[in-house]
Amino acid sequence: MKTTFPKTFAQSPYIASRQPLSRRHFLRGAGIALSLPFLDSMLPTFARGAESSSPLAPGAKPRRMFAVCNNLGLLPRNFFPVGAGADYKASPYLELLQEHRKDFTVFSGVSYPNVDGGHPADVCFITGAPHPGSGSFRNTISLDQYIAERIGIQTRFPSLTLSVNTRSRSLSCTGTGVAIPPEDKASDVFKQLFLQGTAAEIEAQILKLETGRSILDVVAGQAQDLQRGLGHKDKSRIDQYFTSVRDLETRLQASQGWERKPKPKVDAPVPVDPASPAAYMEKVRVMYDLAKLAFQTDSTRAITLMLDSVATPVVEGIPDVAITEGYHNLSHHGKSDDKLTQLRALDFGHMKLLAKMLADFKSASEGEESLLDRTMIYYGSNFGDANSHVCTNMPVVLAGGGFKHGQHLAFDTDRNYPLTNIFVTMLQRMGIEADRFSSSTGTMRGLEMT
Repeated sequence: MKTTFPKTFAQSPYIASRQPLSRRHFLRGAGIALSLPFLDSMLPTFARGAESSSPLAPGAKPRRMFAVCNNLGLLPRNFFPVGAGADYKASPYLELLQEHRKDFTVFSGVSYPNVDGGHPADVCFITGAPHPGSGSFRNTISLDQYIAERIGIQTRFPSLTLSVNTRSRSLSCTGTGVAIPPEDKASDVFKQLFLQGTAAEIEAQILKLETGRSILDVVAGQAQDLQRGLGHKDKSRIDQYFTSVRDLETRLQASQGWERKPKPKVDAPVPVDPASPAAYMEKVRVMYDLAKLAFQTDSTRAITLMLDSVATPVVEGIPDVAITEGYHNLSHHGKSDDKLTQLRALDFGHMKLLAKMLADFKSASEGEESLLDRTMIYYGSNFGDANSHVCTNMPVVLAGGGFKHGQHLAFDTDRNYPLTNIFVTMLQRMGIEADRFSSSTGTMRGLEMT
């Protein structure tokens, strides 16, 4: 059924007795439907009252960001080291990273202010949006998309949103807080990155891009009518929304230039996607390898990877320890010795894969530096303790990227330091001018650039 605006909509004043605007309302024109962001006008009537300072220039030596979230975390007592600064004593898990000790910083006593709610907090891992468990929760822009909006046109893909064992939960959100569906098949992403289409396929893709470029032009008249009938907050919100759409159109236009450019050639074969979600660790390894290739070829500067342990069944292929229960059940170990033994084995698997990834990035040279020197790898979890659903004292490691590493930055475990400050430091390391992001209060204390 076609949706139209009432004739009196634009003329009537904004008063509390007006019927709320439907969330399903659309701007329509020439067969295009543009859905609206959530506005105050959509609330029920009475609910309302109750290296450079600029982005990296094209052709400049690139910096990159890779964010990885394991949404069931790590056993805290095996992760956090003893002592602070450069002389800390490595924990059992960090012992597996000892070869790269000078290439990463480990944090303790950190969390995102007001990010609570247990499992739902994983989607806030690089947004820092508060109260994800509440019914009125709205996410905010993720760090990778903030980067993509500013320097994304410099690469064929502004960003890559990846996942393991989920096709719905991701770390990436648009400027309006809408989740970006992740890619869970490394082979499909590999083909997009490196396999050149036929001439006909390339022209068809360009036609798609041209068709999507002028959505707002088609619906401009209706958009103006809509804005005249809104309150001040909604006008501001819809302005931001339309600006985001315009920015997207600009990026779509820039994408046309990439379609006719040959894709980079790599020696690596198309990855084989494990068919079973039980092959969890192999799926993670394949995604790490894919991220390395994407960065090496400068196909993108920002990648996110959601490791959905919650959706993972009994994990196969773990040496020496028989895994008998699903990952989620093990995370609620209740101090059972058997469950803790299995969970430690899974955690060791994660840390071994992280160590291998750091070694792989370190072995890839970029002039006088390595791929690791140019890439910030932000690894951790929304959970400080999955057994009790606690989102404080988050286990976090930042590796590479051009920082003075080799240290444990230990903050107050009772009154946590705002981890969102690390986002500001990471943006500045990317060459993007920023002094705030999400709930940050400044840059990350103790984390210095080289």
